[in-house]
Amino acid sequence: MKWKIALALASAITLPLASVWAAQGSSVRIQVVDARGLPVSGAVVEVEPAAGHTGAIRFPWHMAMAQKDQQFTPGTLVVAKGSTVAFPNLDTVRHSVFSFSKPARFEIDLYGRDQTRSQFFGSTGTVALGCNIHDNMQGFIRVVDTPYAAKTDRNGVFSAASVPLGAARVTVWHPRLRAPGNEKRYTLNLTGSVSRKVSVELR
Repeated sequence: MKWKIALALASAITLPLASVWAAQGSSVRIQVVDARGLPVSGAVVEVEPAAGHTGAIRFPWHMAMAQKDQQFTPGTLVVAKGSTVAFPNLDTVRHSVFSFSKPARFEIDLYGRDQTRSQFFGSTGTVALGCNIHDNMQGFIRVVDTPYAAKTDRNGVFSAASVPLGAARVTVWHPRLRAPGNEKRYTLNLTGSVSRKVSVELR
């Protein structure tokens, strides 16, 4: 429960790939680093194959964002379009949850310790969250429509397996990324295993 992108590559280009044919799809590894070359953890990377996807999207992490120590945790949560997210209050003080973001405008009234409220997220995009009585609290729900999405780890690495071959759009998002909407997009032509490094500029 816890928890001017300057791309080294242009933001909307097709990258040539020298890779090995993968019969059941492509293995994709993307490392996100900052302008100093240091890993950027917690960036959301989404790979959307032109072929689309079949079946329901299920991620291995919990669809929940707790309020603990007057913080949203995790600070960023990736969820599939159509998910319901739980907001348990683990603090001794009351909290609310609200958002004015276009994908989900809502307000959950104050509730107390060990109580949980939930919210449905039916549109893709970034939902910025706040608490009406604790202005320092800020969280983000990133709603996606692809199973090939996750946050980068402490080494700035995102990986996905069995991604359908062919054209794919890649989106990199981070709350401090210098770009409209805090995101950049570019395209890949997946013909096998892919490993790329993306350099970003953060605020």
